[in-house]
Amino acid sequence: MAIYTEDDLLPLSALQHLLFCPRQCALIHIEQLWQENLFTAQGRLMHDRVDQSGRESRKDVRVEYGMPLRSMRLGLIGKGDVVEFHRMDSKEGWQPFPVEYKRGKEKKENWDKVQLCAQAICLEEMLGLAVPAGALFYGKNRRRQDVVFTDELRRETEETALKLHELIGAGRTPQSVYSKRCDSCSFYEICLPKILEKRRKIDRYLDQACEEQ
Repeated sequence: MAIYTEDDLLPLSALQHLLFCPRQCALIHIEQLWQENLFTAQGRLMHDRVDQSGRESRKDVRVEYGMPLRSMRLGLIGKGDVVEFHRMDSKEGWQPFPVEYKRGKEKKENWDKVQLCAQAICLEEMLGLAVPAGALFYGKNRRRQDVVFTDELRRETEETALKLHELIGAGRTPQSVYSKRCDSCSFYEICLPKILEKRRKIDRYLDQACEEQ
């Protein structure tokens, strides 16, 4: 994988945007648009409460809030909501353990896990330590979901980072494609996926009718 420069660095949070919807990702990171709804507002408030830079210590755990993260290998930059440092046995030091806070509930897709894995890769590159696991904290059920950074998840994370750079580098916003997830997207009124999809169908019908004449 290529080594990026400072000018190439993209927001780490864009990985989740890309996996949720490439068009949404392009609207945010290419067209520089933002549209808030109830869900994004709740998520923003949760992150604002957590991301205040600072630290605390309790027994064998040190906690860093809003920790800056960067990976030149993935070309990503951002902040970790919480990075716990667990004291390891004897004199081996401290084990980093990233924790990402999310507004909703656990997902069957890997969107959040990829974002968390990217944080782990940043920590490994910055600190020179292995980061084998982390956790996702979901506000809806107030539970942690432990995540092991397997080889498969790491490959998916690296592939997603590469796709993100390709999308942003191309500078083109993909066409809208309607799915059920569109209904909860804050960009629905801007994207208009149903209307644009119907318009494309009509255009294809007219083109076909003209060819048959």
